[in-house]
Formats: sequence, structure tokens, C-alpha cells
Amino acid sequence: GASHPMQCRGLLIVLLCAAPAAAFYLPGVAPRIFKDDEAVNMKVQTLISTEKPLQYDYYQLPFCKPEKIVDLPENLGEALAGDKAQTSLYEAKMKVNQYCKVLCRKEYTSKEAKEFQDFVTFGYRGNMILDSLPLAEINTFAYQDNLNETVQVYHLGYPVGLKLDEEDAKTSKDSFVLNNHLRFKILYNPFQKSDDSFDTQSEGSFIVGYQVIPFSIKHSYDGGDFNKETALTSCTNPPSNRFQTDTPMLLDAEKGGEVIWTYDVEWVQSDIKWASRWDVYLQMTDDNIHWFSIVNSLVILIFLSGIVGLIMTRILRKDFARYNEEDLTDEERVEANKEMREETGWKLVYGDVFRPPPAATILSVYCGSGVQLMIMSVLTLAAALLGFLSPANKGALLSSVLFFFVLMGVPAGYVSARFCKLVKEPNHFKATLYTGLLFPGVCFAVFFFVNMVAWAKQSSSAVPFGTLVVLMLLWFGVSLPLIFLGAFLGFKREVMQVPVATSPIPRQIPPQAWYMSMPVCVTVGGLLPFGAVFVEMFFILSSIWQHRFYYMFGFLALVFFILVITCAEITIVLCYLHLCAEDPRWWWRSFLTSGSTAIYLFLYGAYHFSARSDPSVPVDLLAATVYFGYLAIMGYAMFVLTGFVGFYSCFAFIKTIYGSIKID
Repeated sequence: GASHPMQCRGLLIVLLCAAPAAAFYLPGVAPRIFKDDEAVNMKVQTLISTEKPLQYDYYQLPFCKPEKIVDLPENLGEALAGDKAQTSLYEAKMKVNQYCKVLCRKEYTSKEAKEFQDFVTFGYRGNMILDSLPLAEINTFAYQDNLNETVQVYHLGYPVGLKLDEEDAKTSKDSFVLNNHLRFKILYNPFQKSDDSFDTQSEGSFIVGYQVIPFSIKHSYDGGDFNKETALTSCTNPPSNRFQTDTPMLLDAEKGGEVIWTYDVEWVQSDIKWASRWDVYLQMTDDNIHWFSIVNSLVILIFLSGIVGLIMTRILRKDFARYNEEDLTDEERVEANKEMREETGWKLVYGDVFRPPPAATILSVYCGSGVQLMIMSVLTLAAALLGFLSPANKGALLSSVLFFFVLMGVPAGYVSARFCKLVKEPNHFKATLYTGLLFPGVCFAVFFFVNMVAWAKQSSSAVPFGTLVVLMLLWFGVSLPLIFLGAFLGFKREVMQVPVATSPIPRQIPPQAWYMSMPVCVTVGGLLPFGAVFVEMFFILSSIWQHRFYYMFGFLALVFFILVITCAEITIVLCYLHLCAEDPRWWWRSFLTSGSTAIYLFLYGAYHFSARSDPSVPVDLLAATVYFGYLAIMGYAMFVLTGFVGFYSCFAFIKTIYGSIKID
């Protein structure tokens, strides 16, 4: 009822006030108070590795399972990323320390032991989650020059096991140790009355840290029958955080054997406030690199802006010179005429410069998709900067990218329709349909292929069928109708006005120097914009690859801004040089010049893959397919986005300069 609009207004005011403090809570990430002795729910997630881009469900390996595994609900982004949480047998109660608790005892066949060994070889880690916090192994390092200053480094999850070196493994080649005992260290912060943002009735604590120390212990027990209450002779009596034995749990891949899985829960009071419990995952250790790269890009940007400024002033200055000719001396007049002749190359091709290129419709369609991607990127970055995409809210980034893309169908249809009308495309329906199908269609095809591969490998990266249906519905039920609406509005408008008429007969293009050829321009054009985004690209790829959280959206927004302007300016400069050489074929060339940034991006991703892969581990072709498939989608989106920026800036530039001359 009546309180709803008030709440909305209240929320807006809170958001505006909280932007500097960033202390408001989004759905799903509000603080939860646990009473003493209350059960806390430890859930398992996925098995991930920094060696392979494939991730698996936790229970892909024969760990101890509950009788009924429940998949916990996930949002669209999580489903696409393959992050699903499931219930587990681990039990813990608030502030109750427990040691050497038995999870279960299992006999493993040689086949199961071999499966464990494969996962250990690739360095897989088990991920868990408690109260939205991911489990992490935290190591503290000291700086060499200053031992008092330490830095905490986290690794998500715990290693499934360790491969033994040759000298440690005296028994057989195929031995490896299994981390069958996990010590959970849960940090809590007692609720204080002064935290007045919460209701005052509650007593209890917040969970502010979830850490793990894995052990490998060969457990032993007396007596015949084994149940959960059996006392282990390998643990102290009463149980404590020490063990009676230090023999590791070796598992022989040829024979298999018995493993007893155990765990400890230790509660540690901490000063960390609930609001800063994510800090350990999000600390900046290397922000200098970002600043260096941004300063570097800005230097390139200023240089390019200088050239563009020079071109514009020279063109427009000639106009003023023509009006002021009366005041010149004879010498100055001769000089001016000489300069005029040098610079008239671009004026000679005025009759051809707006002649539609081959495949003009496809170009217009790509412009529509480029606008769609551009607005989507700006909105996603804005949401991230305002703190809506918190890392605790997993999948929020992917979901928002998708929704913004789908909802930006109207501008996409509109822009492609305006350009189709300019290049005299008679079939409006075909043009609009292409806009709705060309970019998303290629992405979906690649995505579907990658998905089939992941599905064949039983990886949890595979998207369930239901999610694919949801994607199809978003595409055909929301995006396509919006594109048709935009196109309807675009085709109703008058044709875009261009300053010069196209001549009926094309002018002959004089032979061009080798360095003015298309391949050279495309190679040069993509290099500078890629140089601007290269460092951020490294961090993004590393965070996807190493399963770290990417949160440097401030840097990303700056870099995106620099990228767009660099693309626009390099295209304008090259376009001007071509027109001066009397070559009016600028349409596709301008699109490809800046679009070639994507080729560098793809090549860099391939280099990243080869540099990351461990040479001792055989290359898994299917895993590589998944990585390169997603990289191709990123590259394709980058191509359409940067291509559109280059094309549109060139179009605006040409309209400006030809609008400034008097054609006799």
C-alpha cells in the first residue's frame, strides 16, 4: 500500500547519501546475526583449478555426501557462470569449538582413487561458502625490506590434495596425499548495541571470516565397527587441535583404500566489522600498475588529440583565410594558394564520399549492435561504480550485462534503421531482422558450442537446459521486439542530411602507396587502443582464470573512456590521410581500423593461455575450447563496439569537414 512509494523514495535518499559511504545493503547481502549455539550452514560449491578453465560440481568427486543433495537457488548470472551451491555434511554451531569430528568413512576403489589423483594433479580446489562468504586459505607474507609490514594473500577454497615429489613417495609412483582433515577457522564479531542500524532486540554475532587449514592425516581407530561416534586413536583425548600421529593420508591410485574424513571448527573473535569482511578478498596490492598504464594511455591520447585538433584547425582556418583574402599582401596570397593546392586532395572526392559501400546493410546492422553494446557497457560500469555489483552478490555482473544488453534493443534498432535509410536499403524488414540476429546469433552459436563441450566433459560450467530457454526467451521475447520498435521509429524519421550530393559517376581512385593499403591501416589502427586497455585486460583475464574477484571498476571505467576516445581519434587521423590521397572508401575501413583492437585482444588472450598453462600438464583440448570460445565472444563484442566507435566518429568528422567547404 501507501508505504511502498515512501520506501522507494527513502531508498533513493539512502542511496544518494550512501554513495560516498557505500554502506547500504542490497538484497541477499544484508547482515545476518547468529545467536550462540545456532547452527550455521556450510555449503559446498564447485571444484576449480588455476590450471584448467573447466570447473566441476563439488560432488563430482566421491566426497562424503548427505543422503539428499539439495541444489540451492541461483540467479541467472550464477547459472551462466556455473556457480551453484549444494548442501553438505559439515555441521557447526555458533561459538562452539569442535575438534576431530568425523564426517564419514569411505572405501575407495582404484577407479575412484584415480579420479582423486587426476583432480589433485591439475591442482583442483574445493570451494565452500558460509553466510555468503567464500572459504579461503589465507597466508600472511612479510615484505623483505620491512618484516613488520605484512600482507595477507588469499586462495579460494582448499586444495583437494598434494602430489608427492619423487623422493617423498618412496612406495609407488602413483601416491599422492589427500587433504582429509579440514580445520575451519570462523571469525565472528559480537553484535554491539552501538551498531544502532539494527533492531535492539537481537543478541548474537556476525560471521566476518571463513578460513581453512587443510591437513592430511592417516586416522586410526580401535574396535571393529565404525560409526560417527567412534573415538579416533589418531586424535588426542579429549580432542584438541593436535594429533597423535603425523603420518599423511596417502592414497594409492592402483589399490584404492579406506579414508576417514574429519574436520575441526574453531571460532575466533575478531575486530573486523561486518561491513569490511570482504576486505581480505578485495585488497589492492598493485594499484600503481594501473596508474602507470593510465598515464601511459593518456600520453598517447593527448598526442592523438593534438593531431586531430591540428587537422580541424587547418581545414577550418582555410575557410577563414578565404574570407580575409583582401587584407593579404601578394606574397602571402601566393603562399596561401600553394597551401590550398597541397590540401585539396580531400575536396576533390566530395562527390564520392557519401556513396554507399558494398554490404552497406551489414555495416548499418553492426552500427546498431555497436550502440547496443556501448550503452550496455556504460550502464554496467555505472552500476558497478555505484556499488550495486558487490562481489558477495555472485552472478550480479553477468546478469546485469545480459539485462542491459537486452533492454537496449530500442537504440540498436533505431540507429541501424537510420543508417539503412541513408544507404538506401529497400528491405526494411530484412535489415531489422539482421540487427536482432547477427550479433546475438553468432554469440549464442559459440556459447552453445562451448556449452556442448562442457556438457560432454560433465563440467559444471555447462549451463542447464532451463537457462538456455531463459536466454532464448530474453532474446526473442524481449530484445527482438524492442529492436523492431526502435527500427519502426528510425524508419519513420527523414533520411539523415549529408552536406554534399553524391555524383552519378564514381571518380577514379589514383594508385595508393603501400602504407595506405587496408591491411596496414587495420594493423596500425588497433594497436594504440589495445595499448590503452592492455593492462586492465591482463587483470580481467587473470581474475577469470584464477577465480579471483575483479572489482577495480573505477580503473575499468577510466580505461574504457580512454579506449573509446583513442579509437575515435586514430580512425579520424587515418581517415583524413586517405581522403587527402583521394581515396573516398572510408566506410568499412573506418569500422575495421578501430575494430582490429579485438584481434590484438584475442591474440593476447591466446598468449595468456599458453603462458598460464603448466608445461608438465598435458593440454586438455576440450578445456581449451571452453576458454577460447568465451574469449571469441569477448573479442567479437569488442570488435563490434570499437568498430562502431571508429565508424561513427569518422562519419561525424566527414560531415563536419564537407559541411565547411563551399562547393562551386
